[in-house]
Amino acid sequence: MADSSPMESLISIAGSVSTASTKKRVRIFRKELPPIIANSDMSPEFTSLLVDIIFTTFPIYDDGGSRKAVNDVIVRTLGEVTFMKSFAAALVQAMEKQSKFQSHVGCYSLLKWSCLLLSRSQFATVSKNALCRVAAAQASLLHIVMQRSFRERRACRKTFFHLFSQSPDVYDSYIEEIKDARIPYKDTPELLCLLLEFSSSVPSKFEQSKPIFLDIYVKAVLNAREKPTKGLSESFRPLFARMSHEDLQSVVIPSSVKMLKRNPEIVLDSVGILLSSVDLDLSKYAKEILSVILPQARHAEDGRRVVALAIVRCLSQKSSNPDACESMFNVVKAVLGGSEGRLAFPYQRIGMINALLELSNAPEGKYLNSLARAVCGFLLTYYKDEGNEEVKLAILSAIASWAARFADALQPDLVSFLASGLKEKEALRRGHLRCLQAISKNPDALLQISSLLVPLVQLVKTGFTKAVQRLDGIYALNIVGKIAAADIKAEETLAKEKIWSLISQNEPSLVANSMVAKLSIEDCMSCVDLLEVLLVEHSRRVLETFSAKLLLQLLLFLMCHSSWDVRRKTYDATKKIVAAAPQLSEVLLLEFTDFLSLVGEKISTLKISDADNSPDNQLHNVPSVEVLVKALAVISSTALATTPSDSTRIIFCSHHPCIVGTAKRDAVWRRLHKCLRTLGFDVIEIISTNVGNICESLIGPMGLMSANPLEQRAAICSLCTLMSIAPEDTFSQFEKHHTDLPDRHSHDMLSENDIQIFRTPEGILSNEQGVYVAESITSKNSKPIEDHINSNHHGKRELSSRAAGVGGRKDTGKSTKKADKGKTAKEEAREQLLREEASIREKVRGIQKNLSLMLNAMGEMAVANPVFAHSQLRSLVKFVDPLLRSPIVGDVAYDTSVKLAHCLVHPLCNWALDIATALRLIVTDEVRIQLELIPTVDEVAEERPSLGLFERIVNGLSVSCKSGPLPVDSFTFVFPIMERVLLASKRTGLHDDVLRILYMHMDPLLPLPRLRMLSALYHVLGVVPAYQASVGPALNELCLGLQPDEVASALYGVYAKDVHVRMACLNALKCIPSVSGRALPQSVEVATNIWIALHDPEKSIAEAAEDIWDRYGYDFGTDYSGIFKALSHINYNVRLAAAEALAAALDENPDSIQESLSTLFSLYIRDSGFGEENLDVGWLGRQGIALALHSAADVLRTKDLPVVMTFLISRALADPNADVRGRMINAGIMIIDRHGRDNVSLLFPIFENYLNKKASDEEKYDLVREGVVIFTGALAKHLAKDDPKVHAVVEKLLDVLNTPSEAVQRAVSSCLSPLMSSKQDDAAALVSRLLDQLMKSEKYGERRGAAFGLAGVVKGFGLSSLKKYGVVAVLREGFADRNSAKSREGALLAFECLCEYLGRLFEPYVIQMLPLLLVSFSDQVIAVREAAECAARAMMSQLSAQGVKLVLPSLLKGLEDKAWRTKQSSVQLLGAMAYCAPQQLSQCLPKIVPKLTEVLTDTHPKVQSAGQTALQQVGSVIKNPEISSLVPTLLMGLTDPNDYTKYSLDILLQTTFINSIDAPSLALLVPIVHRGLRERSADTKKKAAQIVGNMCSLVTEPKDMIPYIGLLLPEVKKVLVDPIPEVRSVAARAIGSLIRGMGEENFPDLVPWLFDTLKSDNSNVERSGAAQGLSEVRIFQLLNFDMYVLKNASS
Repeated sequence: MADSSPMESLISIAGSVSTASTKKRVRIFRKELPPIIANSDMSPEFTSLLVDIIFTTFPIYDDGGSRKAVNDVIVRTLGEVTFMKSFAAALVQAMEKQSKFQSHVGCYSLLKWSCLLLSRSQFATVSKNALCRVAAAQASLLHIVMQRSFRERRACRKTFFHLFSQSPDVYDSYIEEIKDARIPYKDTPELLCLLLEFSSSVPSKFEQSKPIFLDIYVKAVLNAREKPTKGLSESFRPLFARMSHEDLQSVVIPSSVKMLKRNPEIVLDSVGILLSSVDLDLSKYAKEILSVILPQARHAEDGRRVVALAIVRCLSQKSSNPDACESMFNVVKAVLGGSEGRLAFPYQRIGMINALLELSNAPEGKYLNSLARAVCGFLLTYYKDEGNEEVKLAILSAIASWAARFADALQPDLVSFLASGLKEKEALRRGHLRCLQAISKNPDALLQISSLLVPLVQLVKTGFTKAVQRLDGIYALNIVGKIAAADIKAEETLAKEKIWSLISQNEPSLVANSMVAKLSIEDCMSCVDLLEVLLVEHSRRVLETFSAKLLLQLLLFLMCHSSWDVRRKTYDATKKIVAAAPQLSEVLLLEFTDFLSLVGEKISTLKISDADNSPDNQLHNVPSVEVLVKALAVISSTALATTPSDSTRIIFCSHHPCIVGTAKRDAVWRRLHKCLRTLGFDVIEIISTNVGNICESLIGPMGLMSANPLEQRAAICSLCTLMSIAPEDTFSQFEKHHTDLPDRHSHDMLSENDIQIFRTPEGILSNEQGVYVAESITSKNSKPIEDHINSNHHGKRELSSRAAGVGGRKDTGKSTKKADKGKTAKEEAREQLLREEASIREKVRGIQKNLSLMLNAMGEMAVANPVFAHSQLRSLVKFVDPLLRSPIVGDVAYDTSVKLAHCLVHPLCNWALDIATALRLIVTDEVRIQLELIPTVDEVAEERPSLGLFERIVNGLSVSCKSGPLPVDSFTFVFPIMERVLLASKRTGLHDDVLRILYMHMDPLLPLPRLRMLSALYHVLGVVPAYQASVGPALNELCLGLQPDEVASALYGVYAKDVHVRMACLNALKCIPSVSGRALPQSVEVATNIWIALHDPEKSIAEAAEDIWDRYGYDFGTDYSGIFKALSHINYNVRLAAAEALAAALDENPDSIQESLSTLFSLYIRDSGFGEENLDVGWLGRQGIALALHSAADVLRTKDLPVVMTFLISRALADPNADVRGRMINAGIMIIDRHGRDNVSLLFPIFENYLNKKASDEEKYDLVREGVVIFTGALAKHLAKDDPKVHAVVEKLLDVLNTPSEAVQRAVSSCLSPLMSSKQDDAAALVSRLLDQLMKSEKYGERRGAAFGLAGVVKGFGLSSLKKYGVVAVLREGFADRNSAKSREGALLAFECLCEYLGRLFEPYVIQMLPLLLVSFSDQVIAVREAAECAARAMMSQLSAQGVKLVLPSLLKGLEDKAWRTKQSSVQLLGAMAYCAPQQLSQCLPKIVPKLTEVLTDTHPKVQSAGQTALQQVGSVIKNPEISSLVPTLLMGLTDPNDYTKYSLDILLQTTFINSIDAPSLALLVPIVHRGLRERSADTKKKAAQIVGNMCSLVTEPKDMIPYIGLLLPEVKKVLVDPIPEVRSVAARAIGSLIRGMGEENFPDLVPWLFDTLKSDNSNVERSGAAQGLSEVRIFQLLNFDMYVLKNASS
């Protein structure tokens, strides 16, 4: 944008101005627009576009920040004349348009801009017409805005006052324009009103402008030809308030009187407003004005009479001269007397009487007493002469008004008149009662009317006895109550008459709510008076007789009345009542709570029912939210003044859904709090000191545990508010409650059957669902109609076979008997079960309800104070997480989890929904879904259209961690998600990001979930060894924060399958402070873990563990429980280490051997019982026991041998698992080897006894017999050569050879060899027998056994026996026998076993038989080919270096054969060479792999397949874990170099190598790197050269690289002279690495070549590359450098 012109920049901004983002808006007008405007020339086009942009904002920018930014731009730019003119034109046009359509949108902004235009520019001085037009538009918009909210009105007033004060000339111009009527004000008087208000605030200006305003008022209002608007009249109130007598007398009153005489209908309202606003004594004008007003007071039109009477009241109130009041009375009296003609109509007389009533509002004064008596006397006389009932009622009202103010008016004749009136008919009687009630408000008048007590009491009795006269009774009781309060005798009279009990018996609530709903406003106010009198003046007697609850219900009903006057009176009465009877405050609040619930029920009823069907009173009785809020405010202030402990109910009611309505949860509470604070109540302090009790109440039955949903909601909202007032105390109470919640324990105790019952509908047994319903439907379809109806009526579900019985006739006697027997025992039992299940269902439903409420409350409370909730997330999660898997509240727990996630640190909380969803998946163990949601590495590499759940969360974590690590509570909350990713069975696309985030949270001082983090990292290290470089230091850092009691758990890493994981664990443990400081406390678990690591099969692990054992510093002891447990570990290396550890422990503590053996045997029995159906899950433990016995062979004592052997024979040898059985046999052989020589006589009888025993279980006996025979064979080698038992043992061993178990056959083979010295005489027959079985037996197991037996026999007789007994010749014949696949397979089996048993001694024969082996690879029979592969593997594993040299040429030559079968065989044998010893492997692989790579492009698919398989075999023997995980990638690079070379190089460079590279690794790496060096792409060459340099530092043995130097160095040289400098630099570093890693002696020609290139006439590029190579090699540091340089320089 900086390089573009201002116009282009402005155009680019124009499109983004209408954005919804306030931040963007502010940035545009504060940062982007000002420099553009500053750099512009303000051309017309630019100005026009700028104005358009500004006017785009006024309808849409409704926030203060955005509007302020726009206003600032306008202010800065108004100085430009071009902009000012364009802006003014657009402004006037916009204002007139808004005025035309009467739209309020943006009006305030336009008014603000118009004021800125007038105050911040020269516009006001340019043209009066233009100014006038702007002012007229302002007046129109002000008319719209001033009808809106208080805030907008206040803002407008402030804006214009600021304009007038800052620009006095503008004010003066406006006054002139108003004066000349160039600014309209009749229909839009708001601008005129603002001018008046402003001028009245500045006295000097007001005095100057006053004549103008007076003139305008007289012309526009008093002399108007049409009735002025009310707004116009009221706009002059500031003028009226500062008007003088001179103004009134000389200008206003004459004009008013004149118009009232001429056109009263036009000015009557205006005069009323005028007189109510002036602040002057009107005595001197009263009579003059009254004379013209009275005709209007008796006018036929109601409206005129009302306004006229208001004027009379105003004249009365503002006339302090007694003569004026008396003269006004005389005027009215004269009119009533007929001075202006006879008043024929009642409304005329009523008007005049009401005028007399209004005169009673005159200011207090002694002179009024005589006037009051005169008025009342006149009214009494007039009453007697009047015949109209309405006029009489008006007279009574007027009398009441005068007598209520002036007690002297109550003369005896008036009292007598009132007494006689109580006997009048209904309407007049009630009029007299109302009159008396009004008079009774004057305390001075009570004693004067006490003489009326008896007739009034009689009216009370009648009124509360007869419902028709109830209203009279209410009025009479009100008066009686006041008299009794002032007169003790009257009180005694009431007690004597038993008035209170009479009323309570007939109407306990005093006045029924149904009646109150129908009463007039005046009558309702009388009811309020009555309640006040009774509960304030007679509270003791009333509360003893009446129910306080019912009386307060009436009070609440009146407090929420539809009339404001009734409500206001009730508010005052309530304050007096509670002040007089403080004990009522709590009851009042309780009733208000119930009232709110009742309102809620009514609202619900109205929502779900048709309006036509709803009772009218329900529709009218629902008070508005505002009415309820005001009622609560009154009750609260009254209650707190007397009983501060009522704060619980107050906070509860202020959060009730009915009172909150659609507002925010705490809106009413905040309003109430403000109100109470204004009244002097520190409600926060009151609540803070009593939080415990408040919480207890809110959580209890009256709140959260209430049966009413509205009250439950109120309690939750109240708790949320408490969380913002006193979070610690509130949460502490809530936590205590949910921790001790009985339903939590009951939930955990629910069985699956309980849940099934809960989910079953009522009326069906849980075990019938699905089945019984189907039968029920069938039976219903087969019943007759009558029976069907009958069945439905009784709610029975019966089978069709019983339909007739249920619907049968009901006869007497017999039929009754049948009816008793109608239910069978089965049906009764079913009904009993249904009742039991209903009880269970109800119990579960109760648990569900209570837990759901607690969860909802917990979530809402957390969201109410997320900062505090964040610090308590651990406690909250501990309660919520287990419930996520609940079948009854799982969904509610999930919702709560979402809310807790919203309490996480910003911006992580924006991913709350995703986080909660993932946590639920993890807790509920939806593994399949989890795996689908975690993307693989390839999926992340591909740009997918949408991110998955876990990706979104990890992205959110990355964003949240940009500014630093997360707070520990947030991290702990989301860690299970990270843990789930890291615990995947393979590397995912999220591993890198998750680990990066994890590494940020390692602070040793923070309470992190360290043990879980350690466990996850151990797993990652095992799955992805390439992470070793980063995970190792992370483990060390994590361990810095571990406590001594956590060491045992941290040691679980030593049980990992991978060596590098175990090593990383041990290295990290050294960083634990208690370990490094040798301060570990003694712990069996710690000792066990270290002890097992101390006996790890990997030597490096054992050495590392030895250092930690030394730091531990305690003896191991005799508690082997941990070792016994490790014997059944899933990893074989752990079982093996545990076995060795146990043996070592037993060696140190021989006394524990017997007990340990007993434990091992018990564990074996236990593990034998594990498993269901065909699944044997206990075999790992049994294998561990076999390993333990094998390792413990050396430490066993003579007395232990019979026990162990008996165990092996009685149980272990019959194990169903072949592997366990084989290992048990090996353990027995090992024990015999160690102890057999000295214990032949002890052991032989044990074996013989078993072999001579009769079999009970044939199959089991055979298994055990095989093992015993092998044991016998192992023991037999300790017998004398001529012992006859040897021959019997050999025979038994040969029999056992037929067992189809490789472990057994191997064991037999091992046993045969040492026994052959006793079989020299039978050697030929024995060999022949085995060869015959090898070649001719029908069963594979027997042939395989013969092969093992032959190998063992040959080994025993010596190598010469091969030739002596013709073994080789027979094998050759077997190889060549095309007719018998069994013979060929047998020969291969024998070849394999001989290679394995004789080792390198058999090598000469291997070379001879190699061609036959090659042929076997392409045999047509699969079994033969498989045997050939096994034989090749065994052969290659035993070859010496010389053997490899002899074998390899013939195999490589076979690759050039034209026959594809020969090629295939050679390839397969080359693949088998991967199983050579390491030394031989490094010798042969450099020649093998390139050839195998070439084979991949062979024309025959089977040859290609063989090549692929061979390379996979090479990959399978790689020991480097990093390369091992990359084998599939490397094979792709070898198979398809065009597409995958670059990809393979990228993967290699991304991998961090911790372990050294072995020969098989190099064999796969070098061809790919070689290909990369030859690529055209500079990037690929650079990467390949970089890998070449790295390989030298990682090889196990530098000599392993030597075979590849001749292949790689020429290509590196070519890269060294590449035209691209960066490529040359990498190649030079690679050469340096080669020299340093392998020594200069392996590169004799390199340095001379570099010098030759440096001196040559070649391009500068080549010489530069050579120079870089020399610098990297650092040839200058060699001792002979000087001589070499001199020699080359001279030449």
